[in-house]
Amino acid sequence: MGDEVVARTFRALVESADQKFARVRDVPAYGRGPNHYFQKVFKAYTRLWQYQQENRSKLVEAGLQRWEIGEIASRIGQLYFGQYMRTSEARFLLESYIFYEAILNRGYFQGSKGSVKDLVLRFKELRFYARFLLVSLLLNRLEMVRVLVERFRALVDDCKVTFRETKNNFREWTLVVQEIVRFMKVETAFMNVRPLRYCNLFDSYPSSLPYVARFHAKKMLKFRDALLASYHRNEVKFAELTLDTYRMLQCLEWEPSGSFYQKRTVELNEKLNENGVLNDHSGTSGLIDINLVVDMTDPTLPPNPRKAILYRPSVTQLIAVLVLPLSEGSGKGSETLLNSQEVIATICEELPPDSVMLIYLSASGRSGHGNISQMENSGGTRKSSKVKFVNDLSHEFDGSMPEASVNNKGHSSDCHEPFLWFGPKGNGGSSNNLYPGDIIPFTRRPLFLIIDSDNSHAFKAGELHGAERGETSALLLSPLKPAFKGPFGFDATQNGSQFTFFLTAPLQAFYELVGLSFSDTDLDAYNDADKILSTAFSEWEAILCTSTSLDLVWAQVLSDPFLRRLILRFIFCRCVLSLFCPPEDSEQYLPLCLPQLPSSVSPSSDAVQSAVLQLANHLGVAECFSFNDL
Repeated sequence: MGDEVVARTFRALVESADQKFARVRDVPAYGRGPNHYFQKVFKAYTRLWQYQQENRSKLVEAGLQRWEIGEIASRIGQLYFGQYMRTSEARFLLESYIFYEAILNRGYFQGSKGSVKDLVLRFKELRFYARFLLVSLLLNRLEMVRVLVERFRALVDDCKVTFRETKNNFREWTLVVQEIVRFMKVETAFMNVRPLRYCNLFDSYPSSLPYVARFHAKKMLKFRDALLASYHRNEVKFAELTLDTYRMLQCLEWEPSGSFYQKRTVELNEKLNENGVLNDHSGTSGLIDINLVVDMTDPTLPPNPRKAILYRPSVTQLIAVLVLPLSEGSGKGSETLLNSQEVIATICEELPPDSVMLIYLSASGRSGHGNISQMENSGGTRKSSKVKFVNDLSHEFDGSMPEASVNNKGHSSDCHEPFLWFGPKGNGGSSNNLYPGDIIPFTRRPLFLIIDSDNSHAFKAGELHGAERGETSALLLSPLKPAFKGPFGFDATQNGSQFTFFLTAPLQAFYELVGLSFSDTDLDAYNDADKILSTAFSEWEAILCTSTSLDLVWAQVLSDPFLRRLILRFIFCRCVLSLFCPPEDSEQYLPLCLPQLPSSVSPSSDAVQSAVLQLANHLGVAECFSFNDL
């Protein structure tokens, strides 16, 4: 085949693949229907990728540029990431990482400096870094994240100097750099200690496993779908993934673990070195092993629950039933995590009859108020004058707190209307209010609701609980205010939600609560603390599985490892905060669960309180709590 024919065939394959890619990149990332078109697009890019591998030398002679291979690899990476967001299958995220890593190591987007053509390549490279950063974050490849952040920042700085006449085009990229730096500053304090994902090494307890295996309720539900939505002004985020949804997303996935994980990591590194993915940095190479992910996934793990992630959605986007045609998209590009107007209703409608859906909503309960910069002292502590309590939790992640609502007499009031606010600052109107009643039509199916808000109690008895249309919902409601030990004016909101932190990383949240950092204790002390907590969780797990007073709402989801872990962590969070906060303010500083869990795991029970006492004594912070005589 002549060089001209090869080049013409290659261009035709590129055009065909790109056309298919344009149709699929904005397909809503939810729904259980088969995505046949994704298979067509992937097939087109597989054919294109293999063609350039087989005819690479002829294509180079015909003028193939390195950035063109990088563009193809980047599209494949985007395709895999989009499918991960749609299915939550880890193998797609791993495939995306492989292609992005090859692009980085081979410098596919590095071109001549300062030319007009180079400006186009620089924008391609900037988009590549942003996408690879998101994938690396979700895979917890922290060393890679640090490398990418430094290179990303250096590239943005270089672009602002090299292309001074177009520096306004780089303002948004400067903000993206600031976002990832801010995100990592918050999240790296305890990262790499243990995974947020469910890991059998850490989250499965041999002593209580027989109780879990024998447990059986009248009705057993399977956790297959979740919706995670967040809407706060200036919250800690990267791209359209907020810190809280990032933590919750990982909390609802499996982590490859044990000897399998270690063995596969060694084998993977050897294979990468052999095929040149890591070592071949020269030449117009296109040798990326498209099936390498087979060696990186754990076939013993069940599938992850499917998750729809919404960033700053409107209320109508949460509850509308309109289904966007496949050919329609939002036009925002492939970085958008979810661009749809059909979420809760669509997912609920597609749920199998034996399934439960988890809905995580994180939003303020106040609308359009100004901010005040001071955080008030709670007016006293249990045993330590150093303990301070934030006056109002609004999750406005700019270091300021919302102004209290003002009544007609001009006095401040903590009374909230019963809704969550899903709207921008200053944009009033009830159209941005999500009321408990908006959720009621979907309670014909079992729901597991987590409401993280300064107005979470709007969803308690009378508003949602007890008003369901068919199935009683399981509710975990956050405290109205967070509590911390620390210097006056400690900015709690910069660290994400305290309640979500307890549900996703309970020991790290305990450290943060009492003012400890990882540097304050050595690794052995931290590991011993983790063992104390694991022993407690194992005991509470056995108590729940043998309880005769466990409500059916909790019993029917207890067999699911993800939901059971959330329940155990809620029990820990509730007890810790009840012992930490002044009793006169307990209603505002304590989380709630509905229906009630058995009294055997209440904050005053010996089984629960003794574990917190042991943990506090081990870390030398017992003076922060008020314990009963045990």
